[in-house]
Formats: sequence, C-alpha cells, structure tokens
Amino acid sequence: MSAPICLISGVGPGTGSALAKRFTEGGYRVALLARNEARLAALEKELVTAKGYPCDVSDAAQIDHVASQIERDLGSPSVVIHNAVGGAFGTFREIDPSILNRNFQVNTMGLLYLARRFSPAMIDAKKGAIIVTGNTSALRGKPSFAGFAPTKAAQRILAEAMARELGPNGVHVAYLVVDAVIDLAWTRERFKDRPDEFFIKPKAIAEEIWHVVHQDRSAWSFNVELRPFGETW
Repeated sequence: MSAPICLISGVGPGTGSALAKRFTEGGYRVALLARNEARLAALEKELVTAKGYPCDVSDAAQIDHVASQIERDLGSPSVVIHNAVGGAFGTFREIDPSILNRNFQVNTMGLLYLARRFSPAMIDAKKGAIIVTGNTSALRGKPSFAGFAPTKAAQRILAEAMARELGPNGVHVAYLVVDAVIDLAWTRERFKDRPDEFFIKPKAIAEEIWHVVHQDRSAWSFNVELRPFGETW
C-alpha cells in the first residue's frame, strides 16, 4: 500500500514544522501549506517525503488550485490539519475592523474551504481526520483579544458542526485548545523571566495531534486541551 498523506496548513517555525516532522517520521507523505516559500523550501530539503505548496488559505481559489496539485503529486490526504492562524491584539474599540475580518477569513473560512475540498474523498473512503489547532480564545472573550477571539470561537463551532456531520461517515474531526505560550525564539525573548516549564513544546503538541489522529474510532475525542503542568487555569 502507498503511504498515507497528511496536509498541514500554516507551516511556521513552531507547531507546523513539528507536525511536518512527526508525520513524516510516522510514514506519511506530507503536503505543507504556507505563504513563506523560503520556509517551505527549507523543510522540503530536510524532510524527503514532504512537499511545499505556497498558499493563502483565506483564498478559496488558491486552495482549490493547490488541492489539485496535491492530488496530482501525492494523492488525496487522509489527514488535514488546519494550523494556519490570523491574530491581532486590541479591544473592540481599538482594532481595525478589517483585521478582524482578515483573521476570520484565515481561521474560520480557511477551515471551511479545506474541509469542503478534502472531506468528500474521506467520506468515500469512510475514514480520515480533520484536526484544528486553537487556543483558549475559542472559549472566552478577553478585552484585548477582540480582534482574534471571535474568529477562533467561530472556528471551534464550525469544527463541532463538522464533527457531528462527518463522524457517522467515519471521518474524525477534533479541536485542539493550546492553553499555553508556544516555545519559540520570539516568545522566549518576550518572556525572558519565565522558566522552561512555562512554555509548551511544539514537539509535544505534534505528538498529541498524532495521538488524536490515530485514536480508535470507538473512543474519539473532539475537545482536546493542552497546557503545561504549571499553568494556572
């Protein structure tokens, strides 16, 4: 049998790259979606079974075009991970409304476009997984997150609607809430005074997503929450 295919959107230096490495290590061919072509090229050199596709997931036409390329080059993905994110900080009086709309297009509409394009093949195969990476903004509206939280809440509700529809067809949809600061160079610089245990490791996030994707269908998760052991919540 040929290797299964995993598509990952929003392949940045943290979670996206860690996911790409975990799934290639697990025997998948991986389609990498990002706007940063240099990062995609670097990962292609590092991961021999991965292939990069420049794409803005807020653009339905780009997704359709890239999807056709992926199906031609690799085949139809059995796993789709929507990790692309649009974010901005500010109260509802401070934010530029166009930024909120942009974040909605990436976070929520990007998920819709990807799911509509790839779920039919999963339904036909009676198997597959669609995983969405989120955060606590999907569960609560803090004042300074007004330009971001509404879009993540909408994303989570869309994922839940998808899970209820696709589950009986053999397709597992799950939403992963990351309640933590991800361990990256810029977050380390911003939180210089914090100990190592304050940060969540991208590799650990990827490992949990791997687990959720491969859960027995008699015990599927939808809401999955991750946080460091010392996190107050």
